[in-house]
Amino acid sequence: MKTGTKQIVIVGGGFAGVEAAIALRKNKYDVTLVSNRDYFFIYPISIWIPTGKIPFDKSTLSLPMLAKRHGFKLVVDELVNVKGNEQEIELNTQTLKYDYLVLAIGADKMKHKGIEHTFSICGQPKKSLAMKTRFDELIEKGEGKIAIGFGGNPKDKSGVRGGPAFEIMFNFISTLKQKNLYDKFDFTFFAPMPEPGKRMGKSGYKMLDVMLNKEGIAKRVGKKITGFDHNGIYIENDTFIESDLTMFIPASAGPAILQQSDLPLSDAGFVKTDDHSKVEGFDNIYAVGDVAAMNGPEWKAKQGHMAVVMGKNAAYNIDRAIKGGTKRKGYQKHINILCVMDTGNGAGFIYRKGPKDVFIPLPIVGHWMKKVWGWHYKLTRTLGI
Repeated sequence: MKTGTKQIVIVGGGFAGVEAAIALRKNKYDVTLVSNRDYFFIYPISIWIPTGKIPFDKSTLSLPMLAKRHGFKLVVDELVNVKGNEQEIELNTQTLKYDYLVLAIGADKMKHKGIEHTFSICGQPKKSLAMKTRFDELIEKGEGKIAIGFGGNPKDKSGVRGGPAFEIMFNFISTLKQKNLYDKFDFTFFAPMPEPGKRMGKSGYKMLDVMLNKEGIAKRVGKKITGFDHNGIYIENDTFIESDLTMFIPASAGPAILQQSDLPLSDAGFVKTDDHSKVEGFDNIYAVGDVAAMNGPEWKAKQGHMAVVMGKNAAYNIDRAIKGGTKRKGYQKHINILCVMDTGNGAGFIYRKGPKDVFIPLPIVGHWMKKVWGWHYKLTRTLGI
């Protein structure tokens, strides 16, 4: 069978979707990538946008450029519905039929009262620029109160994004120290869970606590977040945390757009899949990255490198299915927590695999390791290496 006779549609222009598209094109399949924006936003390096260390466009890759380089079709449109039994997806402007579908649309965020009063580094990309504007205003003022935190989803604990919150905090601190303003600012870290960061493992959790204490950062943890206002955060027991800049990363929630689909969803709204990322009840639909209900150990976390693994695996498994092979690749054996947590003037290397974990401080060189990773990632995807 000629590979080009199969129409493969990928929805989502992030880590998982782009990896799947590139891998499938290497086997000469007819691939259409659908994205609601014309650029790929590289979230791990976007932490430097609010402090002005990199401009916005340096954390993006042009999807039209990637499409031309790798030979896939690009459709910039918004997903409206997925009709698995009819093998089609509805977009704002058209309907696409497919033989195989890869869903890589990411996740929604948990809803919080007054969330519009916060900034986030894991939401809509342009919000990173709004945070930069606010941080610049506080620097111009010469003082301020900054509160940084993240939330959890009791129905699915794998969608917590804690690392970027700590990275933003330490990059703010590094910048303020460079400007001799740190003693004019108060920092508060807040989270509803009693031991935020423990998912990293004992070593990472312990070292993180040491780092927060060293900088004199106030901690308000283990209390439910009840809402946000323009000047702070409400937590249970009528407690209020004053803040001039609140950076908050809500936990992930299943995409609302899928509630009307015929796909099987978890209690949290994520797509149910097997270890091969194939959607339960469908032989030709795969869900990868944050949109998938991730199976595995209790401490598992949805991270970018896992999305890459899922995207590549889905491409391999589709290729095997089309060619009649029986071998498949799963993601669960690859589950780990891996992070180079940048601090602005260094980093900490965090790794967890099962009960084994490690935290290695990397002064100065760690910051450059992360920058080099960003350059390497963009270069290899651009050149198709």
